[in-house]
This record gives sequence, C-alpha cells and structure tokens, in this order.
Amino acid sequence: MEQRHLGRTGLRVSRLGLGTLTWGRTTGERDAADQLKAFWSAGGSLVDTADVYADGGAEYLLGRLVEDLVPRSDLVIATKAGSVPDPDRRFDTSRGHLLAALDASLQRLGTDYVDLWQVHAFDPGTPLEETLQALDIAVSSGRARYVGVSNFCGWQLAKAATWQLASPGRTPLASTQMEYSLLQRGVEREVLPAARDLGLGLLPSSPLGRGVLTGKYRGGTPEDSRGGSEDLAAFVAPYLDDTARLIVDALAIAADGLAVSPLHVALAWVRDRPGVTAPLLGARNAQQLTAALSVEALTLPDEICMALDDVSAPLHRYPDHDWSTL
Repeated sequence: MEQRHLGRTGLRVSRLGLGTLTWGRTTGERDAADQLKAFWSAGGSLVDTADVYADGGAEYLLGRLVEDLVPRSDLVIATKAGSVPDPDRRFDTSRGHLLAALDASLQRLGTDYVDLWQVHAFDPGTPLEETLQALDIAVSSGRARYVGVSNFCGWQLAKAATWQLASPGRTPLASTQMEYSLLQRGVEREVLPAARDLGLGLLPSSPLGRGVLTGKYRGGTPEDSRGGSEDLAAFVAPYLDDTARLIVDALAIAADGLAVSPLHVALAWVRDRPGVTAPLLGARNAQQLTAALSVEALTLPDEICMALDDVSAPLHRYPDHDWSTL
C-alpha cells in the first residue's frame, strides 16, 4: 500500500487507515484479529481508535492483538481522548483529564507510547491553551510521538494550529480527523482549506457515508446493516434522503462504467482528494475489509471525478467564495 506523509511531518502512514469504532462492541476478538492481520498483510499501518470506543474495549482489544499478530513497530497507532460519558458535559479536554486518559489508554494498549494522540473534540469549557499544553506534555514526556485534533470546525482548527506554531517550544499539530465523503463535504468550507494552509493532514472518518455509499441501501435497509440495527440506525438515517439517493445513483453508474463496485469508486474519490492523508475504514469482518483494501489498484479518471464532484457539490456561497463573483 502506498505511504503518505501525515501533513508536513516526517511521519509516513498507509494511505488507508483501519478504524476500530465497533471493536469490543459488535466486533469480537476473532474478527478484530482477522481484520488487523488482513490490513497489515495488505501493507496497512495506520490503526485508529479512541478511549471511548466500547468504553475502552477497542483499545484493550487492539493491545491484546499487537505483537501476537503484528509487530508494534509496523503499526502507527492513533487514539483519541476528551469525550466523556457525562450527559451534562460531553467533552472534557482539561489538562488533568487528558493526561490521565492518555495514561489509561497506554495501559489498555499495552504500549509505552502512541504514534498519534488526538483531542476528540473541541471543549468550550476548557481554555484552548490548557488543552494544547496537554499535547505538549504528552510529546515531551515520550507518551505520544505526534498530536492532532478531531471534530474541530474551521476557526477552532486554525486557532489551535496557529497557537502551536506561535512558539518554538510547542508541538505543531500533525492532523485533523473529520467526517468526509461524497455525502458529507462540509469540511471543504473551512476545515480543509485551513488544514492544507497550516500543513495538517486530513484523516477522513466515515469515508463511505456511514455505509450508504456502498449502495446496499438502494433497495431498502438490510437487516444485518448498521441502518438495520437498533443502536446505529439513527447514525445512518441522515444519509438516506433524496439528495443522497441521487449521489448514490450517480456513483453506481460510474462504478458500472469502470467495472468496479460503488464502494471502490467512493473510497478512491475521497482518498485522492487534495489534503487527504488516509481515509479510515471500518468493517464488520476481514472479508469486507479485504474487498475495500483492493481499491489500492484504482485511480479514478478525471472525468469520473468531475462528474462526482458536480453531483455531490455542496452549496458554498458567501463568504466561502470570492465575494466579488457573487
């Protein structure tokens, strides 16, 4: 698998990443082991998790598998901290909470360091400079090699990255993780331009539109799909509207013309967007993951990319575009 630099850092990662959102919840140890082995065998290195996935179960499971199946040195392990199971406060990015969460993550993962440590979301209840100081401490103490953020909007990302660049003693942000697909192009308004200008790599989550871009919902909702599950039906529902159907239909036409699956076209589109480092793939089993990883051989023709750009284009007007043209 081709390797890419994460933003303007020297860290190289596979241009597809393995997501672990369901590990320890609906994905058991055997399926997780098969996925990790298949991913590594295909040349994949970037594995993304978080301390809240399955209440720490995803990290624990990944930690059990590393070394027994895959050498630690072959993986770029990324995790996140800052989300909390508190109905009154969804995020806590205070210095104390973040550093304690990092120590707990390292223990579950069974490693002395993570390659990439990310703030899971912006916390309006904590001064940003306090949050960022925790990232500096994590790197200076050797517990993290690189740091990034997740789910920051444009101004939040620009403020955080600029603060880190303002002093030689601070650790520059390496990445931002955001949802990005043909069905969700909101990051193109401000986040992606800011990330590219400031030298951060984008790690798209849900690159297949929460599974909708595979085309499996065109004839209804399969019982064994996320959309058919009690826990995740609401997660998929926003992408089952008329607008999404038009995009999925266009995707299917492009896939037929290229003799590949809609999944491959959707994944290749987001993988090769300017500023993207590595989309993060989530799969139910190794067979599903292996099918997605075969996209490595596909590069979309320019005319297909332009057609998909047109049919999925979000409405961007003032002030995102040059005001003089409006």
